[in-house]
Amino acid sequence: MRPGRLRLLVGLGNPGSKYVGTRHNIGFMALDKLAAKKSVSFRPQTKFHGLMAEVGVGSERLRLLMPQTYMNESGRAIRATIDWFGLEVDQLLVLVDDMDLPLGRLRLRAQGSAGGHNGLRSTIQHLGTQDFCRLRIGIGAPGCTSEERRARTVSHVLGVFSRQESLLVDQVLDEVLMGLDLIQCLGLERAGNRLNAFQPQGCSAC
Repeated sequence: MRPGRLRLLVGLGNPGSKYVGTRHNIGFMALDKLAAKKSVSFRPQTKFHGLMAEVGVGSERLRLLMPQTYMNESGRAIRATIDWFGLEVDQLLVLVDDMDLPLGRLRLRAQGSAGGHNGLRSTIQHLGTQDFCRLRIGIGAPGCTSEERRARTVSHVLGVFSRQESLLVDQVLDEVLMGLDLIQCLGLERAGNRLNAFQPQGCSAC
């Protein structure tokens, strides 16, 4: 993504109060933090199947989207928004939780597979391509073995962060917001050099 190209920022998550603050909703958490920083509010937009806020004006406007379709239908909301505003796929960045990354680590990529994530799988299906930017936000794995991971995946991703984990999450989300500014100013590659090397203070597991 070239500098200044980002026009649609999507955080993935599940709608409803029961999912607020869960690991699967860290994409929503990042957008909430950005909206608070920019003093903008999210409003329901039925034609986009989601909540939307806008930052900036005119040709510099950045739209923030939280799909309200549940995770496995996220792509429907993204497709509707892209079509309505006449955007290109290379103007999109998706913020998504990643169980394969330790809590506190980030991975910015210009493309890639779903990696077992239902939200990315739906997005790839509806866009017809996997060539869109995504920032994977580590939430850690629920176990060390594949058997443990399979048995505990649902409870892990739908569980809330502990108090100690929340301190790391605050640092991570601050870095995500810094990274978004870098993407706009410097482009994806140079922003990725910082984001992909990020390690929060006091994170012994990173």
